[in-house]
Amino acid sequence: MIGVAVIDTTSTDVARGEQRIRLEVTDAVAVLTLCRPDRLNGWSWESTRQLGLLADRIRFDPDVRVVLLRAEGRAFCAGIDVTAPGGDITGESGAERTRNYYEGIRWAHERFAVLAGLPQPVVAAVQGYCLGFGFELALMADIRVAAEDAVFALPEAGVGVAVDAGGDLRIARDAGAGWAKFLALTGRRIDAATAERRGLVQVVVPGAELDATARAVAAEIAANAPLAVQGIKRAVDAYADAALPAALDRVAMTAALTLTSRDASEGYGAKAARRPPHFTGT
Repeated sequence: MIGVAVIDTTSTDVARGEQRIRLEVTDAVAVLTLCRPDRLNGWSWESTRQLGLLADRIRFDPDVRVVLLRAEGRAFCAGIDVTAPGGDITGESGAERTRNYYEGIRWAHERFAVLAGLPQPVVAAVQGYCLGFGFELALMADIRVAAEDAVFALPEAGVGVAVDAGGDLRIARDAGAGWAKFLALTGRRIDAATAERRGLVQVVVPGAELDATARAVAAEIAANAPLAVQGIKRAVDAYADAALPAALDRVAMTAALTLTSRDASEGYGAKAARRPPHFTGT
């Protein structure tokens, strides 16, 4: 079954050497750091589990007024780590495998909703590659600060799968449906300056200034009245995300269908072989 074979949905422990995200709290700021720079902070089911655990710890911490989401190394997150254990979900039939993927993605959406729905505002500091899920993760933050070298893209369609964490929906919310379709349908990369012009990033700074600038933004928020800050976040989200839950369920089903398709196998195989994919729509 999905919960046993692939996704650990019961443990609250992190095995030695398996930490994907580190949590530190100082001066009313909870700092969440993606800490696998050797893998460009590639994402996995285990990363999702740890994110949910840490977000739950932050939620009711009276000492936390704002969250800073950052990453070690030269990339914020280069996308899914295809070498991570348990990357593929199985089933006795195509229908069962699709169902298992659907439930797995819905479970992941629930973990992401904990982060995006925290009462405390989330500030993301982005450098280098911010691709695929990395871009989607950054879009879950309330405010994004980017280094000049940041590169953003949703390349999923190029390997035969759907954008599965709602990144395209959040781009449509922030930059308009045209930009959401343009980026998700082409897989094109955009630089930090373009992302800022389209409202996907709020501040762009030289790389050497990224950490200090993001921390300064977090400190500004933390200095304000917590009830007012949290109320403002709730009100804006209620307006901006009104259609998000139903759309995310559609995302989960589309992702499940594409992840179990022949095109997905062809897309990943072609990428590994460094050749153009041949998609058939099956």
